[in-house]
Amino acid sequence: MSVGTLLLLPPSEGKRSGGAGSFEPGSGQFPALAAARRQVATALATAMADPAAVAAVTGLQGERATVAATANRAVLGSPTLPAAERYTGVVWSHLDPASLGRTARRRADGVLVVSALGGLFALGDPVPDYKLKMAARLPGLGPLGAFWREQLRIVLHAATAGRAVWDLLPADHRKAVDLDGCTSSERVRVEFRAAGGAKAAGHAAKAAKGRFVRHLLEAARPGLDAAAAFRWEGWRGEVQGPDLVVVHAPA
Repeated sequence: MSVGTLLLLPPSEGKRSGGAGSFEPGSGQFPALAAARRQVATALATAMADPAAVAAVTGLQGERATVAATANRAVLGSPTLPAAERYTGVVWSHLDPASLGRTARRRADGVLVVSALGGLFALGDPVPDYKLKMAARLPGLGPLGAFWREQLRIVLHAATAGRAVWDLLPADHRKAVDLDGCTSSERVRVEFRAAGGAKAAGHAAKAAKGRFVRHLLEAARPGLDAAAAFRWEGWRGEVQGPDLVVVHAPA
């Protein structure tokens, strides 16, 4: 993996609270997404008036849903943290961006988060606290995967031009990404599977994804060879055609 490589990752449901400043939709590396981000933030705030919509949009109930609704109503202008600090879920805790060395940090500039709120965030981009699933529907916008697929097309095609793209997205987030027609130099889809071939999910697969990304960023000579050499707690990398499969096959 060179500095010109992009890794597409999902965000996490877990997010660190707090921050500083105030969220402006045009901030970060993708100011062209400002209008779309404002549309999403406005529709999200509107949806929070309906308790049923709160549960559907956030996937939460009870007090946690109340806290999430409060954050969602105040996205525009709320305090921010860099994406690398905001996201705290299993993938992100095992990637642990804060502890990366200098070379790996430089490579991590190519990590892009496909977000239901922001479309795309780079790791240094300011991100507010929010709870929103990519599978959700918002009033006036419809399914967010389809909404962002259209909004991201031009931005993503520009970002991927001449660069290798490694896709580590789950199904809901892949719906938001249209790579057809991109002039990327290479495209690798990474899947996580059990030994029998079934798709691997849950905490263990998320932990392996975080460690796998860290492995790529820290490898002496990153790329498919390094990815195939990945070994961690029974997980191993395997090149299968144009794709890279990380298989859980404990000894």
